Amino acid sequence: MSWLDEIPWNKDGLITAIAQDASSGKILMVAWMNREALKETVESEQAVYWSRSRKKLWRKGEESGHVQKVTEVRLDCDADAVLLKVEQAGGIACHTGRESCFFRKLEDGRWVTTDPVLKDPSLIYKK
Repeated sequence: MSWLDEIPWNKDGLITAIAQDASSGKILMVAWMNREALKETVESEQAVYWSRSRKKLWRKGEESGHVQKVTEVRLDCDADAVLLKVEQAGGIACHTGRESCFFRKLEDGRWVTTDPVLKDPSLIYKK
């Protein structure tokens, strides 16, 4: 049995993937992976996800240059989420130009933006 066969892929053939900064431990983003994405991630040591909206592999940083070098891959206790410890190129993981996709915090019953934009997205994405 292959290590990929040990993953209980959901009905769509996907598993949740969490990207964590290998140095700081900060959670950068959550995405999805299919079998092909996880296999390519392990082989290339660069994060590859499955884009549900585009229905294709999404090689993190293919447009922005903000690639994620994968230093470690872990599977949680229930085998329903993969954790990627990554070195984030450019210090930006979010398409909004922020370090992390988790830039809003619940304060007094409302979502407050707490993290700054590090780079204007219009300068990152030319399309």
